[in-house]
Amino acid sequence: MLVRPGRGQDDRRRETLLEPVTAETYRAFLASRAGGALGAGFLQCPSWAQVKEGWRAQLLGWGADPAAGKLTGVALVLLRQLPGTRRFFAYLPEGPVADWADPDIDGWLDPLLSHLRAAGAFAVRIGPSPAYRRWDAARLKSLTGPGRRLADVLACEVDPLGTTVAERLRTRGWKRCGEDGGGGDGDAQPRHVFQVPLAGRTTDDLWSGLNQEWRRNVRRAQKAGVEVVVGSAADLPEFYRLLRITEERDGFRLGRSLAYYERQYAVLNAEEPGRMKLYLARHDGETLAAHTMITVGRRVWYQTGASADHRRDVRPSNALQWRMLLDAHALGADVYDMRGVPSTLDPDDRPFGLLRWKLGTGGQVVETLGEWERPLGGTANHTLYRAFQAYMARR
Repeated sequence: MLVRPGRGQDDRRRETLLEPVTAETYRAFLASRAGGALGAGFLQCPSWAQVKEGWRAQLLGWGADPAAGKLTGVALVLLRQLPGTRRFFAYLPEGPVADWADPDIDGWLDPLLSHLRAAGAFAVRIGPSPAYRRWDAARLKSLTGPGRRLADVLACEVDPLGTTVAERLRTRGWKRCGEDGGGGDGDAQPRHVFQVPLAGRTTDDLWSGLNQEWRRNVRRAQKAGVEVVVGSAADLPEFYRLLRITEERDGFRLGRSLAYYERQYAVLNAEEPGRMKLYLARHDGETLAAHTMITVGRRVWYQTGASADHRRDVRPSNALQWRMLLDAHALGADVYDMRGVPSTLDPDDRPFGLLRWKLGTGGQVVETLGEWERPLGGTANHTLYRAFQAYMARR
């Protein structure tokens, strides 16, 4: 379907079209200078559509001639059917990949909503890419305490673009998930992430950025003879075994199967060899920890980590992360994203342990804009939206 936006105030908007594009055209844009500058995450790569089961997928592109590769933005849209209907909930995980600094946000957002409505969507959820607030590790470590949360601490930096985008979305009827009456249980993707800046830093800078405990643990692993290697698909069952141990020990459940990780590994690496890697930490011939890493453009993510309950004194996870940081730096990445962290700063809260561990790398906690939803106009769509929320709450 071709959507032509209404006439705007400049020629650029009148020339912007939205239409489905091929995976090849989509990937070529992400690999281009213009596309790379938009910083797409792995959840907006075409391959992610093959990872997710139970969703239909569409690849869309904006530009003067999307089919010919003349693009200014792209979007992976996942569509989940509401049981008993022919209508869909549209989800753009950490997307769309667009210029959020564009003051004419309606020039590309309105055509997207029109397209989704015509495709049978009753509501849509997006994940804008701008950051909102940042806290340096050193500041947070000094301000932990009983009952404290990130929101209680003055941020080191507030991103003006994030603030502007949030206001633009609110004035257009979007609700931030879990806030402002938006309903639902909050974001599907982590709102608070931990990032280690790499651009312009040397490996010596990275080492000095680690706190004393981290440096001591990395040295301990090296002295104990912990070996870090890059594994293969054949090592995924061992990774999954360790993940189940980790979930039991730390009191969480991701709800993913071994088949999920095998599919993810296969399709991401089919799209680009080496996009997803599995790192293993071995000691005396036994795998004690395994972490996954994903690379897209100049961004690298530590996605999922797992470790055994025994021989933790040889610090295999610290050794893994140090190797992954070095490899991300060698790849020329601008940032090493360690993904989600809790918002608690209370040392007595069980989730705080994960934040404490990541703070030791000397990076930053980044609050993203989170995910935003809105029904697509009309009484029927609002009714279906409420029904879908109730359905998801029961799953």
